[in-house]
Amino acid sequence: MINADKFIKAMDLTVLSPSTATEWDVQSAELNRPGLQFVGYFDFFAHERPQVIGKVEMAYLDSLDDDVRVERLRQFFAYSMPCIIICRGMRPPQELLDMALEHNVPVLATEMVTTKFFVRAINYLGRELAPRSTLHGVLVDVYGVGVLITGESGVGKSETALELVKRGHQLVADDVVDICRVNDNRLVGQSPENIRHFMEIRGIGIIDIRAMYGVSAVMTNRSIDMVIHLEPWKEKKSYDRLGLSEDFTTIMDVKIPQIVLPVRPGRNLAIIVEVAARNFSLKQMGYSAAKELDRRLTEMMMGTPK
Repeated sequence: MINADKFIKAMDLTVLSPSTATEWDVQSAELNRPGLQFVGYFDFFAHERPQVIGKVEMAYLDSLDDDVRVERLRQFFAYSMPCIIICRGMRPPQELLDMALEHNVPVLATEMVTTKFFVRAINYLGRELAPRSTLHGVLVDVYGVGVLITGESGVGKSETALELVKRGHQLVADDVVDICRVNDNRLVGQSPENIRHFMEIRGIGIIDIRAMYGVSAVMTNRSIDMVIHLEPWKEKKSYDRLGLSEDFTTIMDVKIPQIVLPVRPGRNLAIIVEVAARNFSLKQMGYSAAKELDRRLTEMMMGTPK
């Protein structure tokens, strides 16, 4: 469901004809331009989408005789629809406003050109309708990389994030991360609004990161680019020491690169997370230190000159 007031405010729309509906049953982030419907073709009418009337549709409506226009609009409003948006600040025919009021369909207006409004509205609907989930962890922005830190309670996630904030990075969410899948391969995380910018430090309690370190120490949301899973050091477990292979974890059907980071006294986790973020950025640009070292060793063993 799409909240009508939030949509109107986010899109900066003007209400030309009100409606009693506070929510719209919109199932996908798509819009419909009803040009074919005004011509009289209703076999494939996506009436469940918001209806956007641009310059072409309005010009055609204005060109119709009064009785034909009324008949086409009567057919048009025979279908249920969430709303009608008029672009370019145009004024719709009075018959359209009267029928919209009769059928409880809101008519909204924007000064934007149709194409620009399409882009903004689809992006907004895509975010609002994206599948969502909640995960226990900490999300931070480190050198422009969205790092989701996971692990059992008490392993040191919040303390690591606090040290990163002290080193100039930004906190997105602590303890609870709301995640939405904005497309097939991208996740965006944010903090629930009621606990946004707060962090729990055992032994101290709740602290306000924004009040303590300033607005530059926090951000509202961030894409999740990699996952660092903290776990207590296990002596008999073999940890990756070269980095030639990549591990992934799946969140909401999206594969995210993952690093398992063992925790033991003396390890500076914040610096290791910084290094992991920088190394991730290098890999994204096509450079892997592990593969470069492997190439050099292979050349040396085969006697191949540099």
